[in-house]
Amino acid sequence: MPASMLPPRGEGVVGDRAIQQTLERAWPADLPAGDERQLLAAGRALLRADATGIGRGRWPEVFPGSGRGLAPAFSAVRFRVQAAIARRGGRPDRAVVHLVWAGADRGGTYSDGRITDLHFTRTASTKGASTWVPQPRT
Repeated sequence: MPASMLPPRGEGVVGDRAIQQTLERAWPADLPAGDERQLLAAGRALLRADATGIGRGRWPEVFPGSGRGLAPAFSAVRFRVQAAIARRGGRPDRAVVHLVWAGADRGGTYSDGRITDLHFTRTASTKGASTWVPQPRT
């Protein structure tokens, strides 16, 4: 994304719409709307769990041993997703959720414009439905 298209850092919630629009222009939609909605919801929740510790139990394969009292890296109170898109991940059964987010770390330092990509693989159930499963970060 060209820096000239983005709002200045620290602009807060006011700049989030411009970031979302820039992401959408840079990577045109290429997934069915239902898949995109499912991936965005999962991606936002997974990022929140990773950053704040809230909800890690939902993904034991991504956060093994998360019940051992691991301190979260970011404050749940000062965390927000600024923008997010879900796109194909190179193959029909792969997708990536691009997230731009803001948060305050344990030391209280707040910054926005953080970028995270989360990868998902589509799996089929025995009933013919499919779901998107997050892949552990390496």
